[in-house]
Amino acid sequence: MKHVLDRPIWSALATRHQAFAEGGSLARRYRPSIVPFAATAADDAESLRALGKLLPPLESAILVQTDKIILPAELAAISTASLVQMVAEQPVGTVSDERVQQLTEADAAEMLALASLTKPGPFTLEALSLGEFWGVKIDGRLAAMAGERMKQPGYTELSGVCSHPDFRGGGLARLLSLFVANRIMARGEVPYLHAYDSNVAAVRLYESIGFRLRTTLNMAVVQRAG
Repeated sequence: MKHVLDRPIWSALATRHQAFAEGGSLARRYRPSIVPFAATAADDAESLRALGKLLPPLESAILVQTDKIILPAELAAISTASLVQMVAEQPVGTVSDERVQQLTEADAAEMLALASLTKPGPFTLEALSLGEFWGVKIDGRLAAMAGERMKQPGYTELSGVCSHPDFRGGGLARLLSLFVANRIMARGEVPYLHAYDSNVAAVRLYESIGFRLRTTLNMAVVQRAG
């Protein structure tokens, strides 16, 4: 039996993030202004055809699932990667730091600049519409942030964890990861996250704060040709 996180993008768009979805019962994507994620309900020919019709010419999207990614003739993979998916099912360490503050739309431009510099994953000016984001500012500058992205029944993804190079080494990524994970758990949900399996430092950080490997996933950035 498939786990709700085996196709995390589809599970989110079919449930708690339906309001952000484009598409139908076979294939859906987030509105591209929010995050460039797409998915099919299954890998049958009909669902794949629906996915092929979902992307306009030359527009790209990211697919993530445990199963091998199969593409319709209309789409081609620009790049592929292997991800680890980690969950924290037991309470993680609590943190209290008065520097942590909730980020708002007024911070969106600075958040995008930080994400563009550090590349924690796809990020847009509308990322705040998916969930809470928290950060630490030092001397008026956004030094680090972390927040929520995809949501499924009982689960919320920890995402966007990054620190400005000028402020690395101070434990801010760890602090904010713990802070956001605790807020997710306080709602009775399980926090989970994704990282490149090659990013050993990130995986070790998350393991040190209570996350464990659940599974590995395939990721592909795809584009409709022509």
